[in-house]
Amino acid sequence: MNENLNILITNDDGIHAPGIKYLWESAKDFGEIFIVAPSEEKSGSGMGMTLTSPLRTKAIKWDDNTKAWSVTGTPADCVKLGCSVLLKNIPDLIVSGINRGTNAGRNVLYSGTIGGVIEGCFRGIPGIAFSYDDFSNPEYEKCIPYIQLIIKFFLNVKMPKGTIINVNFPKGEIKGIKLAHQGKGYWIEELDERFHPVIQTYYWMGGKPLSFEESDESDIALLKKGYVAVVPLHVDNMTDHNFFKDHQETFLKAFTSVTDLV
Repeated sequence: MNENLNILITNDDGIHAPGIKYLWESAKDFGEIFIVAPSEEKSGSGMGMTLTSPLRTKAIKWDDNTKAWSVTGTPADCVKLGCSVLLKNIPDLIVSGINRGTNAGRNVLYSGTIGGVIEGCFRGIPGIAFSYDDFSNPEYEKCIPYIQLIIKFFLNVKMPKGTIINVNFPKGEIKGIKLAHQGKGYWIEELDERFHPVIQTYYWMGGKPLSFEESDESDIALLKKGYVAVVPLHVDNMTDHNFFKDHQETFLKAFTSVTDLV
């Protein structure tokens, strides 16, 4: 273990969620740990930033004298404050989770768990997000040895610029661990309509999984088979280069005279 490493832990379930304690237990022997996490649950916040209210930090007592703070903001806010204000040195690694519920497939675009890691990636900090595919009764303790092996692997294998790692644990028995690609499935809204005598109709946002035909190597398919799915996600440049290449000339011709409108 490299005791000189600085590792930042965050999540989107909130600093008092059970999953973050198990992630700390998994990572604590890899270096000096710092925890900066939301003061309350921020699930579904993606890379959202808090712009309409002040951000407040509070020191939280943690085992082994680990330095920990809660932030009245999103996971991305937590990484921003951690890197800019709270930590003396830029982290060598950011780990996020363990999230209660899956972040496989296209759910990555909604996930605050992954959003915090992407914020670090923009700053050149490698990151790994961990989630457990069981919302009601996640058995986080089963994840610890796998998390340690995954962290050790990616400390030895340098991640390319703009790449983060998204890890999802299956519900029930773990049959193994596999490198996977992102699946297509995601959570579609399931709105609960309610009524109030003053404000009348309002809604609680709920969701249910939307399924697609998946390849055998997708994270969603592997989770269903009982495997830990490890997906390298590239977030540095999201340009559709094929479209750019195929349509650059026709686009230029179509808009050649657009300067006449100025």
